[in-house]
Amino acid sequence: MDPDRIKLNRLYHDLAYLWPLVSPPEDYAEEAEYWRLALRETLGPGRHHILDLGVGGGHNLSHLTSDFDATAVDISSKMLAHSKRLNPSVKHIRGDMRSIRLGRKFEAVLIHDAISYMLTEDDLQATFVTAAAHLQPGGILITTPDHFRETFSAPYVDYATHSLGNAQFTYSEYADDPDPTDTTMRTIYVYFIQQHGHLRIELDRHVTGLFPKSTWARLMTEAGFKFEERLYHLGEEVVEYSMLVGKLQRPHTHEPERAGVPPGFHHGQPGPTA
Repeated sequence: MDPDRIKLNRLYHDLAYLWPLVSPPEDYAEEAEYWRLALRETLGPGRHHILDLGVGGGHNLSHLTSDFDATAVDISSKMLAHSKRLNPSVKHIRGDMRSIRLGRKFEAVLIHDAISYMLTEDDLQATFVTAAAHLQPGGILITTPDHFRETFSAPYVDYATHSLGNAQFTYSEYADDPDPTDTTMRTIYVYFIQQHGHLRIELDRHVTGLFPKSTWARLMTEAGFKFEERLYHLGEEVVEYSMLVGKLQRPHTHEPERAGVPPGFHHGQPGPTA
């Protein structure tokens, strides 16, 4: 079977109902503490206003709403529906993180690994300009790409099994880089859905961005941020995760032209760090 014939991003469309099984909210609790610490270090005490771009199912955000007032944006209406159920106190808005303008400022902008769906430098630049446009001077941007060019080793393979009610769900993940000369990588998922004694198998394909750390640092700096990388571990994993933090130093004065949204494009990503 030609992998490029597998339909794109089904997890955010016809298979969106599986999201709580793919990546349960409780899996985000430990990582969210690193986000909370980074926010408190910059913003100090108090109930600050934060903007979550590419909120997906709202699982990471759900661990922060007890401390912060939040507005959430995502391009997928089905993922927003998940987040609304999980985060009823949050204002949810459908929009593209590269181009949305809400007409107000926040003290922090969060972009979890939804940032991985930026496929070109223009996509990244537009997203960082969006973040800067919504931040007060001295505000903070936090984002966590899934992979970097210099640390990604193909093939990357992972799997997990989760249960909810009478349903059991297993996914197998295979990620590779078909063309090392471009700025994208490919991930293919096989979903095994066991319910009421019946097994169903579904295929899903995701194309995400793959950039060197120097590109992230350069584009964030060009958008007006002071760039910092923070490394952390989750549980007993030997994998080192990377949090990119930007403090807004100056407003960005150039608004680039907005590209259209590619077919099937979505801000969100499965996995325990989404």
